[in-house]
Amino acid sequence: MFLASTEKLRSFGIIGMNQRNFDLVTKYNPRHLYPLVDDKLKTKLLAQVAGIAVPKLLGTLHYQHDVKKIGELLSVYRQFVIKPVKGSGGKGILVITERDHNLYFKPSGHGITLAEIKRHVSNIISGLHSLGGKPDTVMIESLIQLDPVFADYSYEGIPDVRIIVLKGYPIMAMLRLTTHVSDGKANLHQGAVGVGIDIGTGQALHAVQFGDSILHHPDTHKTFADLVIPHWDKMLSLAAACYEMTKMGYLGVDIVLDRDLGPMIIELNARPGLTIQVANCAGLLPRVTAIETLQKIDPNPESRIEFSKNNFSVKMTTKQPRKARTRASDRS
Repeated sequence: MFLASTEKLRSFGIIGMNQRNFDLVTKYNPRHLYPLVDDKLKTKLLAQVAGIAVPKLLGTLHYQHDVKKIGELLSVYRQFVIKPVKGSGGKGILVITERDHNLYFKPSGHGITLAEIKRHVSNIISGLHSLGGKPDTVMIESLIQLDPVFADYSYEGIPDVRIIVLKGYPIMAMLRLTTHVSDGKANLHQGAVGVGIDIGTGQALHAVQFGDSILHHPDTHKTFADLVIPHWDKMLSLAAACYEMTKMGYLGVDIVLDRDLGPMIIELNARPGLTIQVANCAGLLPRVTAIETLQKIDPNPESRIEFSKNNFSVKMTTKQPRKARTRASDRS
């Protein structure tokens, strides 16, 4: 859809990387606040203090001599997620869904040994997956339990919802669905599916994989036409509350839906990617302009959410998204 000249892209309201960096990231995110979102452990602790739901922290490893402790630490858990505290783009995340004696199984069913886990943990601490290659910390979290609503829409992993928040107002959202190609990770660059989500209703609008429009999940073959995100208002509330929590004006808020515990924040991003525009078949610029023209920012998160729902919802009927996706598919 967006393979066009710069003028054409501007007419669609598409924001490019340079504009994002100068007009959003630099403008609204003071550098001294970056550690609050670049460091996942700091984000988690900050959220806990603010009363915002996050996955349970099972343990941390800071130094190479801590690697020998990993076996004892993991001995009481059958499921867990290992993350680099300062990683980005899903790099270095290891998801374990089952353990059988000396083997730990990934969502794909591939088994690895404790020695391989130790090597992975050592690589994280050495900075292999961190921003700038600097020494890092390992964070071990509880595994999110897949909500049944996503059983037919995600493959070998847990999907998440990315909500872009500007000055406390949710302005655009997408669902990221795991696939076999993405190795069970909700990362679009690795092959996850991005589904544009209507801010007002939580309804699926349009889906893409590797930048191409698709009508159904590549592994489960389930169509997206009737997909509606449950607990949508709660997700918007969590996203909007991150403005007060971090004091950062431009954020990507990543939320998962746990089967038993409901919506939880897993990560914040001070430089959220722009593929969300492709997934929504819409540019961010008109929504950014709508927020920037407000005379003042409403201090009430729920009022900000209501503004966003009223101004940024496409207000489609259940039949209209099917037609929109068909047209997008024809163009791809």
